[in-house]
Amino acid sequence: MTWDESIARIPADVEQPDKIIGSFTARQVAIVFGTGAALYAAYTAISDHVPLVACAAVAIPVAVTAILLAVGQRDGISLDRYVLAAIRHQRSPKHLVSSLEDIPMPPTWIAAGSQRPPAPLKLPARGVVGDGLVDLGPDGIAAVAEVSTVSFALRTPDEQDALVAVFGRCLNSLSGPAQILVRAERVDLTETVASLRDNARELPHPALASAALEHADFLQELSARHELLRRQVLLIVREPVIGANGSDVAAARALRRLDEASRVLGSCGLTARLLDARAVAALLASCFDPSAPSLPDDDIALPGEVITTGGTW
Repeated sequence: MTWDESIARIPADVEQPDKIIGSFTARQVAIVFGTGAALYAAYTAISDHVPLVACAAVAIPVAVTAILLAVGQRDGISLDRYVLAAIRHQRSPKHLVSSLEDIPMPPTWIAAGSQRPPAPLKLPARGVVGDGLVDLGPDGIAAVAEVSTVSFALRTPDEQDALVAVFGRCLNSLSGPAQILVRAERVDLTETVASLRDNARELPHPALASAALEHADFLQELSARHELLRRQVLLIVREPVIGANGSDVAAARALRRLDEASRVLGSCGLTARLLDARAVAALLASCFDPSAPSLPDDDIALPGEVITTGGTW
């Protein structure tokens, strides 16, 4: 029995669309040939009544536009999808509010002009429930854990093979949807610098105090000259909700899957810490505004909590 040892090229981008004719995908072929067929049908219908020059004056701009939409790109997105996204953005409401109900129209005596009324903001996350679980509504329950990192380059080849084997075993043990998210967030060294200056006064030797103050000055100068970032690795697992008591069952399954993943990752020196409700709320808030500095967990209010101010009356 012989095997055909023909080589099949697999693109690095597994989501890259297949080529149908030459370097054209099915979407590009449909745009170009669909426009050509429509122009030819229109020409055969009106060729006896309209001069050829007039038909060409109308057909050439339409054909050029179709070719540009098919082969052109903007920011890595094809022009046809870019134009459709721009049209949807133009027609969609711009003022959104966090309400699960439809927003009523304003009274007629309010001079609202031509501005559209607010629309409900539809998010995939309904809220943060107990133990830091994220309620995704019909999509189920998600649990989020922060995973530490290890230095792969500093390990020996045998240790690197062991790490790869453990990570592969962790991937093979997945029994449901999971996501590994690596995100960058800003680092604020204000509290670190202040802590170093305060603790330097209590050090037993003047040389240690001087070194601590110099290190505090170095960190302050470093944060002033550079935008400091840190990497955060998150492991998110999701479980669907099935049945009347599906939320409790899905939450238990999600927590059990994270516990199993933490035990497997612990074999290669990684620790997975389940985020509590405040940490998850802070994480979701930072995802809406990644450029803003992160807030302390104590400054994040959970859903249903009463927000008070510390001012004097």
